[in-house]
Amino acid sequence: MLRKFTGLLAALLLASPLALAATPAPEGAGVYFIEPADGAEVTSPVTVKFGLKGMGVAPAGVDKAATGHHHLIIDADPPPAGQPVPSSDHYRHFGGGQTEVSLDLAPGTHTLQLIMGDMAHIPHDPPVMSERITITVK
Repeated sequence: MLRKFTGLLAALLLASPLALAATPAPEGAGVYFIEPADGAEVTSPVTVKFGLKGMGVAPAGVDKAATGHHHLIIDADPPPAGQPVPSSDHYRHFGGGQTEVSLDLAPGTHTLQLIMGDMAHIPHDPPVMSERITITVK
C-alpha cells in the first residue's frame, strides 16, 4: 500500500507545473570558456576554466536570486528544455560552485559546452549556455 501511495505521489509531483519550473535567467547573463579555446590542441588532463557574466555562482540547493552553478557537457547535446541536467560522464555537475576542473579525456576530438543550472540542476529560462567548442586531445 505504501509503495502504491509513494508511486502516486511521485507521479503527481512530476505532473505538477511547479515540479520542473525553470528559474528565470538574469537579463544579459552569459557563460563561456576561459580555457581551453575553441580549436585548441591539448594534453590530458585538460584544465577547463569557466567564465560567467551577469549572474553569480551559488552551490546546488541554494535558492538565491540571479545565481546558478555550472554543468559541463562533454560530447553530448544539452538536455531538453525544462529538464534537469543528467548526471553521467557526459554531463558533469559542479554543484559546489566550482569554476574549473581538470578532466582526463581520451586522445581524439571532443566537444565541450557549459550550461548553468538553478538550485535543482534545471537550466534557466532562457538557458544560460555557452557556445559549443571543439578541442583535440593529443
